[in-house]
Amino acid sequence: MRLAMGHIDELDDTVLAFARQLGLSSVQFHTPSNLSGEHGYWEVDELVALRRRCEDAGLRVEGIENVPLWHWDKVLFGRPGREAQLANYCRTIRNLAAAGITVLGHHFLPGYVWRTDLRAAGRGGALVTAFDADRVDEGNALAAYKLTPSATGAEPIAAEQLWDHYRVFLETVLPVAEEAGVRLALHPDDPPVDRPLGGIARILSSPEGLERAHELSGGSPAWGLNLCLGSVSELAGHESVDRVIDYFGPRGKIFYVHFRDVRGTVPRFEECFLGEGNLDPAAVLRRLAAVGFDGFIIDDHVPAMVGDADTWGDTSPAAYCSRGRAHAIGYLQGVLNALGTAPAEV
Repeated sequence: MRLAMGHIDELDDTVLAFARQLGLSSVQFHTPSNLSGEHGYWEVDELVALRRRCEDAGLRVEGIENVPLWHWDKVLFGRPGREAQLANYCRTIRNLAAAGITVLGHHFLPGYVWRTDLRAAGRGGALVTAFDADRVDEGNALAAYKLTPSATGAEPIAAEQLWDHYRVFLETVLPVAEEAGVRLALHPDDPPVDRPLGGIARILSSPEGLERAHELSGGSPAWGLNLCLGSVSELAGHESVDRVIDYFGPRGKIFYVHFRDVRGTVPRFEECFLGEGNLDPAAVLRRLAAVGFDGFIIDDHVPAMVGDADTWGDTSPAAYCSRGRAHAIGYLQGVLNALGTAPAEV
């Protein structure tokens, strides 16, 4: 297992310096604004430029997660034009391989991540996000975050409709990913509720849903999980996290991990600092090691501490290099080193 700095929305020299100051040797991107994707797919030359910029700073690119919504909104919603977007998605996969980047994360969540509060009070007054099912009718507090008009005011989507959309996606992209040598990592739904939000079903919000997605992949070596521990912890804490690790880990289907946690479970929870939530971080890392996981782990959503940006809307490099993020990475470095599971470069 190894730590990488993750969820980088925009790369600049500040972010590169931050990663090196924290002693990390690799990074992972989240829909990076450095890639224009103006034609509906990511170009080889811009992907190569991104990778080389990192390598010049002594950092390896582990992968990228989430293409821009407008690259594949018709795929998610099953709208006319889906075939053209699927062709472009396949082109992105081939171009990633040509650029030497072999992991692409994805979700299948047309209704997006849902929160009812972006400024809840955490430990010591740190700002955290929260979800309360009783406040869903007030709307999604994240409605404007990286969404486009094509995703708002959408028609309802029933669960079996959405499963069919995901089947079409996998049948199209998995053969291309297998041929190219790119692994596609699925993110669980967040929050993992068993009801539609905004009229749109959530199909990947239980261990059973994730196992069904695995079956739908037909055992393809190109399909696996981006195991977001926070999203799974929101369901039932250690019980749900342990089940997902024990099912997918021995099958080699955990491609990488988002390491975060929450306090509480659906129907209401709030994000928190590592070590004060539902999970025992050391126990989770031991379990991952026991099932043979040897991939990368990234920091994920972190509380905003004194001096940090306090909203999800600020994705600037300066906001990214936060005290909350440094705390999470340092915490994980310490636990990995104490357990003896960290490679020498971490």
